Amino acid sequence: MKAVVFHGIGDIRLEEMPDPKIEESTDAIVRLTASAICGTDLHFIRGTFSGMQPGTILGHEGVGIIEELGADVRNLSIGDRVVIPSTIACGYCSYCRAGYYAQCDNANPNGKTAGTAFFGGPPAAGSFNGLQAEKARIPFANVGLVKLPPQVSDEQAILLSDIFPTAYFGAELAEIKDGDTVAVFGCGPVGQFAIASAKLMGAGRIFAVDCEPSRLEMARRQGAEVINFDKEHPVETIRRLTGDIGVDRAIDAVGVDAMTAHEGPAADEAAQNKEQFDKQQSQIAPETNPQGENWIPGDAPSQALMWALETLCKAGTLSIIGVYPPEMQNFPIGKAMNKNLTVKMGNCNHRKYIPMLVDMVKAGEIDPVSVLAQIEPMTNVIDAYKAFDTCKPGWIKVELKPEASQKEQLKAKAK
Repeated sequence: MKAVVFHGIGDIRLEEMPDPKIEESTDAIVRLTASAICGTDLHFIRGTFSGMQPGTILGHEGVGIIEELGADVRNLSIGDRVVIPSTIACGYCSYCRAGYYAQCDNANPNGKTAGTAFFGGPPAAGSFNGLQAEKARIPFANVGLVKLPPQVSDEQAILLSDIFPTAYFGAELAEIKDGDTVAVFGCGPVGQFAIASAKLMGAGRIFAVDCEPSRLEMARRQGAEVINFDKEHPVETIRRLTGDIGVDRAIDAVGVDAMTAHEGPAADEAAQNKEQFDKQQSQIAPETNPQGENWIPGDAPSQALMWALETLCKAGTLSIIGVYPPEMQNFPIGKAMNKNLTVKMGNCNHRKYIPMLVDMVKAGEIDPVSVLAQIEPMTNVIDAYKAFDTCKPGWIKVELKPEASQKEQLKAKAK
């Protein structure tokens, strides 16, 4: 089968890989009909999340058709159409039973204290091959697959595999209530769904902070008040627009590859913090491999965190769903403590939210496809990665169509 394979920092390839096999009685084999590129994949390629093993298939978002089932998968059938939660969970440990699927005791082969297991990640996350492939092995398939109704399309479902649940989880961590004023830092796909989720939870006002015009325009269409940090200082602007109070809730949807301002009022402050940001970057990403405009790490790993803390009102809540590696050890704890802030963070418990979001999409309460800006065949995956990496206008979220899926669609049309 064809798959997107990590070979090193700055080196990914589309190549032939062995078809996956059933290894445990709780496994399933799924033929992918859709996958997607995520910002987390970029962290691996840029070197800002280290430890990736060469030869690992990338990707943790998938929709497909069940082709094989282990003997102990009793709630699904061959031929079922399913969405695959990005994080892997057993479904029966105490954490899974409490809804903390991302902290499953059994999914990560490194042991109970190892943390989240997910597809297409480094050995610390379990060394599971990912979903940017024509087929994938799904462990604990009775929990790790969610059956899709015919009313939910592949294009809708691929957004329910990771980014929409992650954003909803982030809005929930932020404790958003009716009438709250919310700031979302980062208007990529997760940020867009964080805005949508904040609206669903009753936010009265939402600020969206980014520097890429097409992302800001999408946020504006959702009703957010947009702030381009290359044009104005986000902290000063939010404080001015809130009567110098700040926001009740802030969501960091950026993570370790944050960028600082390169022009405008915030650029002077960025220059003052350059030494600090450079030190952080060298600790987090000691090895990088930029190639032209691609695979360049963010130049200010803690920038989004700093701005989020500074924009929050006293006794506000900060939600962190942007990805940070274990090497990231810089957090302005003094500012957070002295403002009596509540800080919540973590990896999304995808399996907890996906059934609910599937029902919402089926009922027409929300259509996530507006965030899906590009649909590309797997054969174009490297070019798609490069466009997504540089935030080319319109490349907000990219769905990948495996070659086998395209052939099946052509056969169906021919009939």
